[in-house]
Amino acid sequence: MNSQSGYLLSFIKYGENDVVLHCFTEEEGFQTYFLKGIYSKKNKKKAFLQPLNKLNFSLSPVRGNGIPSISKFELIRSIDIDADIKANTVIFFIADFLNQTLKYENKNPGIFFSIEKFIDELINKNYQSHLLFLVALLKIQGVAPLIGNGKFLDPETGTFSIGPTHQLFNEEISKIWIETLSAEHFYTTKIHSSLRKDFLDSLLVYYHYHITDFKTPTSLEIIQQIFE
Repeated sequence: MNSQSGYLLSFIKYGENDVVLHCFTEEEGFQTYFLKGIYSKKNKKKAFLQPLNKLNFSLSPVRGNGIPSISKFELIRSIDIDADIKANTVIFFIADFLNQTLKYENKNPGIFFSIEKFIDELINKNYQSHLLFLVALLKIQGVAPLIGNGKFLDPETGTFSIGPTHQLFNEEISKIWIETLSAEHFYTTKIHSSLRKDFLDSLLVYYHYHITDFKTPTSLEIIQQIFE
């Protein structure tokens, strides 16, 4: 029997009691699993189905071209932030973001362990950790901007130019990109609260240019409202 561990990104209810899970696993990257009976009255494990919970799955052999079925699963780590509205909003946003960004991603230890690091930072109330995590993903995937002598980031080319090329990438926002990309201790980078919305918007623009089929997460509006 195959065993895998991974972070839950999303799930879709199927019928009365079953679900289809989307996860990013340590062993295989992005995976889709079928879980039977999780919503039956006697099943107490439905509480495990929270975004970015780390789970261990025992998988039944696949028949034909079907989706792998989970025969048993256990909670490895939950995120204990129930009363923290900001942190919960960030978790939903990042899970939503990863669910569509990583859907073609194979095994990638760099991404897998960067998710764990991001969660650690958020639990410690680093409320800008999601912004820095999105930069970390760009670096791991090899599409982060190249620091040069210019003061303005050109999001299309991923280089810094002498003059502005995009209205969102002014000198102030471009400076945050430079500081983040060159920081020795990545998550200690400070982003002023008044600039976080514009910096997030700049990140999304950059992802649109450099990540194939990227779509803005539906939870964007919620996270922007929470941090206003």
